[in-house]
Amino acid sequence: MRLKVSRSKNSASLYVTKTVYINKKEHTITVEKLGTEKELREKLNGQDPIEWAKKYIAELNRKEKEENCEVLVKYSPSKLINKGEQHSFNGGYLFLQKIYHELGLHKICKKISQKYNFDFDLNSILSRLIYGRIIFPSSKLATYELSRKFMEQPNFDLHQIYRALEFLAKETDFIQSSLYENSLKISKRNTSVLYFDCTDYFFEIEEAKGKKQYGAGKDHKPNPIIQMGLFMDGDGIPLAFNMNRGNMNEQLALKPLEKKILSDFELSKFIVCTDAGLASEDNRKFNDRDDRAFITTQSIKKLKAHLKKWALATDGWKLPGSEKTYDISKLDEMIDTANAEDKAKIQAKVFYKERWIKENGLEQKLIVTYSLKYRDYQRKIRNSQIERAQKALNTNPGKIKSCRQNDYKRLIHKTNITSDGEVAEKEIYSIDTALIHKEEIFDGFYGVCTNLDDDVSKIIKVNHRRWEIEECFRIMKSEFKARPVYLSNDDRIEAHFITCFISLIIYRLLEKRLHEEFTCHEIISELREMNFKEIKGEGYEPIYTRTDFTDALHEAFGFRTDYQIIKTNQIKKIFKDTKK
Repeated sequence: MRLKVSRSKNSASLYVTKTVYINKKEHTITVEKLGTEKELREKLNGQDPIEWAKKYIAELNRKEKEENCEVLVKYSPSKLINKGEQHSFNGGYLFLQKIYHELGLHKICKKISQKYNFDFDLNSILSRLIYGRIIFPSSKLATYELSRKFMEQPNFDLHQIYRALEFLAKETDFIQSSLYENSLKISKRNTSVLYFDCTDYFFEIEEAKGKKQYGAGKDHKPNPIIQMGLFMDGDGIPLAFNMNRGNMNEQLALKPLEKKILSDFELSKFIVCTDAGLASEDNRKFNDRDDRAFITTQSIKKLKAHLKKWALATDGWKLPGSEKTYDISKLDEMIDTANAEDKAKIQAKVFYKERWIKENGLEQKLIVTYSLKYRDYQRKIRNSQIERAQKALNTNPGKIKSCRQNDYKRLIHKTNITSDGEVAEKEIYSIDTALIHKEEIFDGFYGVCTNLDDDVSKIIKVNHRRWEIEECFRIMKSEFKARPVYLSNDDRIEAHFITCFISLIIYRLLEKRLHEEFTCHEIISELREMNFKEIKGEGYEPIYTRTDFTDALHEAFGFRTDYQIIKTNQIKKIFKDTKK
């Protein structure tokens, strides 16, 4: 800052001015008007106004250097803002950018760029696709436009995004293996247990083409779908994924992706945990060799008769860490006579029984658990479905059509025979009490199969964390809006999902860094709200609400954006630090 003296015929006015750079152009702005020489001389009791002003500005410069100087901004109520000039910018992406660079994604982009020798900035494109997928999930066109909301502006055109997708698709395997290798440098990966599951994504088209095929989609939509297989490590961080045809049996998706992990990731010793739908005999045998093992859920209803009889028998049940046996049919009597504290303890207990079975050359341990809490939960769900079924009977039973496995309509029985055995004139609808009784037999029971001879409580604990991979799919579909997919070419679809996959990794690492104290909705919505108002030549003013979340965010990342103003040199330092 420096002194400027503006002289006129009758007076001289003193100003504090400074040089700033706006859009890389030099501008001189007035920081403060000190007054006229006459006014200052009177105010300073005869002291030289020029000498006083020089000392005052020297003190301002010292404070500015120490970043303690207050910023004065002047606004005019009669001056219009410039048309088309942006004033508000999002800074929430800076925390994602920090993790992005820690994972070395900028270096991965550089290697891909050198391999194909294209002239656009792949790193800028991929980073904006990822930040946009988390903060402003939308189409590629909208993401291109919304990326201008970030403090650091994009340096690419829309057509270059679609060109970049082709190269990202070609290098999907390289990106996944490099990401795993780089992630080891910033966080220990728990690869002792790998969780695998499949889901599908539907397309807003009618034509089945390439990997987009009509199949038994989990959303039951009449659209072509594509199948995604995902491996997640023991801490809930995605590890690898693949895309398959929508009409492919999902049990066939596990082995190809696992073989890729064995070769590209150089992993060899781990437990694969899946649900019953993916636990084919072939998949179990594949993981019953070398240093690998499996844990998979097992339907009690689908067991062979002698095993089902053993599993449902009320005697021979144990508690983890004890050899005492219990009869679970007496648990309700125990609760009836227990006090409130003991009732809660009994309801929270998980009983188990186990036995080894050998079929078709595969030896595995069948573990069955029983819990009153789980039984009551299942019955609560069914009672709610019975109420819905009864309501449907009372309103318009004629509209009741075929239903799916867990639909409440399964509880409605339709017949043409009266209670007297005669043929009725029209169909008779009623609640299927026989089916309800049949289902109630299995309430509270849960089955798991494994080739491990470990402690039962450890195996159950590992299997219990399968919910996290379901949450990964939910985040991608709901929060990241990865569906429906509007792309048509298989390579662009592959690229779309690699960006969703990377976004999920970055989000999960952010979640871990915040010690999992905040919900997904809180994290994403508050990052979206972290906006800043640009003050030309001075810096950025935070215009978001400071909360426990933003405090935790700044604490975790080691820099702050919640001062009353972030000076230009400070924000440049933050930009630099988030790209290390």
